[in-house]
Amino acid sequence: MSIPSQVGRYRIAHPVGSGAFATVWLAYDDELGSPVAIKVLADNWSQRADIRARFRQEARFMRQVDSDHLVRVLDIGELPDGRPYLVMTYAGGGTLADRLANGPMPVHEALRVAADIARAVAVLHDNGVLHRDLKPSNVLFDTTTAGGRVLVADLGLAKTLAHASGFTVTAGTPGYMAPEQLVPGGTLDARADVYAIGALTQHMMTGLPPGQAASGVPAVVERVVRRALHRDPDRRWPTAAAYAAALEGLLAALTGPARPSPRRVRRTLTTVGAVATTLVLAGSSAASATPAGWTRVRDATGTVSVAVPDDWARQLRDGGWQPAGLGLPEGHAPGLVVGPDLTVWSNANSPTPGVFVGVSRTRTAATVQPTLTGHNRCIRAADRAITVGSLSGSVRRWTRCANTTTSFSEAILTAANGTLDVHVQVKQTGGADRTDEILDTLRVTGTAAAP
Repeated sequence: MSIPSQVGRYRIAHPVGSGAFATVWLAYDDELGSPVAIKVLADNWSQRADIRARFRQEARFMRQVDSDHLVRVLDIGELPDGRPYLVMTYAGGGTLADRLANGPMPVHEALRVAADIARAVAVLHDNGVLHRDLKPSNVLFDTTTAGGRVLVADLGLAKTLAHASGFTVTAGTPGYMAPEQLVPGGTLDARADVYAIGALTQHMMTGLPPGQAASGVPAVVERVVRRALHRDPDRRWPTAAAYAAALEGLLAALTGPARPSPRRVRRTLTTVGAVATTLVLAGSSAASATPAGWTRVRDATGTVSVAVPDDWARQLRDGGWQPAGLGLPEGHAPGLVVGPDLTVWSNANSPTPGVFVGVSRTRTAATVQPTLTGHNRCIRAADRAITVGSLSGSVRRWTRCANTTTSFSEAILTAANGTLDVHVQVKQTGGADRTDEILDTLRVTGTAAAP
């Protein structure tokens, strides 16, 4: 169905998308000098009062919430033939579906986009709105902002949480729908949207539609996403905000600052010796014991430090991490990640080495279990016990990942007094295994055991 060349003060350009219920057109507000998107209800549906009501309900939902990551409704009206339309934010960067047509996204980019989606959806939930149809075509990118702002769109299937019941017509998109959305009479809540965001996260990282096996994803990331995708709502992240916090914690741990120079990193590291007297939980008593040709790095709090080969010590992220990413209690904890290029080191397919170290309050001895999972497309070596000073635990190792020389070692070490855990991940390339050398340089201050 066509549309007039002028709708109010908006000059129509061309269609940019269509769905079962509506078509979206690019238009220009010449008075304000900006592009807008005009969503027009399809003619065959505009005759139905219930569909028209849902269309207007979408406008009310989108107008009542306030988030930089939600498409905004700017105006509403009717065409001369009676079809209702919405004037909305125009996002010129296309959809997430467009981006995924080119294959998977880098892990750090996928985490950023997923966290933005989760934050936007959390705002909806705070306003009593359940989206119910999160999918790649409903995630847009605004090119007017640096980095491409993420925008969540199309609340046409949204309902108030108080009335979100499966007794209505099943709505959503297969693959992104939570299992409970398929159960007649099942009650839905915010965790249904958490499942959908988890499915989007997996699709972004792997390039595969939800339901297919993931590969090349760091184990710590896979664990967080798998929790969002649990079939049992009670075992998912309880809210979109909680999932967003876990994703942001992973992003902080896995990515570094904007390419700091090696000189800047090394200048920061020279202060490690100042806390030598408090380094008592790991390694030798001399915190300055660093192998020749290696550089010692530490987190911003001075709680944990580790040495790595000089050519690994180019970028440092020292701001800590979120143990909730491993299923531990939520909260910020000391940690660091170091490597030559932290923008790609978390990508299992990149030949970029690096080390992550994070400290957390331990669980009781009876419940301590390995929390880091295996890597797909790798050969699993036998687990082995290891002791580092007064820390003890086990090391897992995976080699020949994706038929390359890339390998991963992961360790969970517990203090002898049971007050803390130290989580370590080492990514390496080449035949040599430096895991034990790196772990031998690990230092953790006694203050880490404080509440």
